[in-house]
Amino acid sequence: MTTWTAATLLADDRAHLLHPLQHPADHAAPHIWVKGRGAVLTDAEGREYLDGLACLWNVNAGHGRQELAEAAAAQMATLAYATNYVGSANVPAIQLAHRLTELAYPNLVATYFASGGAEADESAFKTARFYWKAKGQPAKVKIISRQYGYHGVTLAAMSATGVAGYAKMFEPLVPNFIHTAAPYPYRLTGVQPGETVGQAAARMLEETILQEGPETVAAFIAEPVQGAGGVIVPPDDYFPLVRQICTKHQVLFIADEVITGFGRTGDWFALKRWGVQPDILSFAKGITSGYLPLGGIMVSQEILDAMQAVPYADRWMHAYTYSGHATCCAVGLRNLEILEKEGLVENAAKMGARLLAGLQTLTAFQAVGDVRGLGLMAAVELVADRATKAGFDPAQGIIGKVKAALEARGVFTRNMRDVIAFAPPLVITAAQVDTLVESLRGALAAVLPARA
Repeated sequence: MTTWTAATLLADDRAHLLHPLQHPADHAAPHIWVKGRGAVLTDAEGREYLDGLACLWNVNAGHGRQELAEAAAAQMATLAYATNYVGSANVPAIQLAHRLTELAYPNLVATYFASGGAEADESAFKTARFYWKAKGQPAKVKIISRQYGYHGVTLAAMSATGVAGYAKMFEPLVPNFIHTAAPYPYRLTGVQPGETVGQAAARMLEETILQEGPETVAAFIAEPVQGAGGVIVPPDDYFPLVRQICTKHQVLFIADEVITGFGRTGDWFALKRWGVQPDILSFAKGITSGYLPLGGIMVSQEILDAMQAVPYADRWMHAYTYSGHATCCAVGLRNLEILEKEGLVENAAKMGARLLAGLQTLTAFQAVGDVRGLGLMAAVELVADRATKAGFDPAQGIIGKVKAALEARGVFTRNMRDVIAFAPPLVITAAQVDTLVESLRGALAAVLPARA
């Protein structure tokens, strides 16, 4: 019988377990996590780390929530799973779909459940194409996404993703996926005299639609805040213009709120900040705080009407085995209760403001090029030269050294390019926020001691 020590776990991990983004160079000294409580993770060596990214932007209610374990156990003891294919339903799925209509955008009326974010976005792409076929415009098949956008890495979702590196070894991409500019205030080029960054990026979207031909474009997909692309927060004038452009050219607007949904930005859903409603909403991650896999899409009344009105032979032939999984939906319902009861959406706004203010003090370091954030999503972008915004030579491994120095100080998070990102659980305290800031200050001082 195997004795499961930290060493034997690591040996078996290396021999038998494939990881997302697999490469041995990134797995030389992995953490084997064994416990979580609140905003803290503990590894197999007994070391504690402040969870700076809510694992993968998703553990909104924090680790170790007994209430969610109990909700899962109670549902499993009653009905763990039953098909949710048309002709069948279950109580938690119905109740959760209803609850989402109370929390999300007023124009969204119906929910389809998937297992995660990539499945949700795939569902959104297929639904957009379905809608235009149902409306007698079958040529509208193209999906426009943005540079630095992340929408998953299944084949179609990967084709929409605009983050370098994900597609190289899996190409060719799925046809009819087109990228346009991101509203990246720190790096957007091509801004014309008199334009704001938001106006320029919106103009570039409209130019892309016109270049492709509006009669061929089914949808535009965008994260309200681009997460894995580097926590890119758009200017406030961007999304109202995007909504106008999509309406003008009869292009469905898909809001990918897989990361930003369920309180992350200080609102239940992020586009509410700009008074904008999408035609389709993709969600996942925070709906269960990562305790069980769940995602999905919500659609407008117009899209639902089109789905209901087509002839039987043209019906919406889209499906996943675990759509509307009873246990996952039960956990989702309980999780939403926790977020509401404990005021965690409001805490995200309050602690996010504290985090951003703290990180802005790090501009004393010459290597800090930009600090940005919204709610409990924040980032520090490092540069080799402030004047040119040039990044570091990858051979120097600067970002890896900063990340290692952070871990030495008890903070675990991720980086994207030369961007250190923070998106901790929404239960984080003021003292823990300050620890994130001071740990990064110490890491920067250790690796990049030169100051402005």
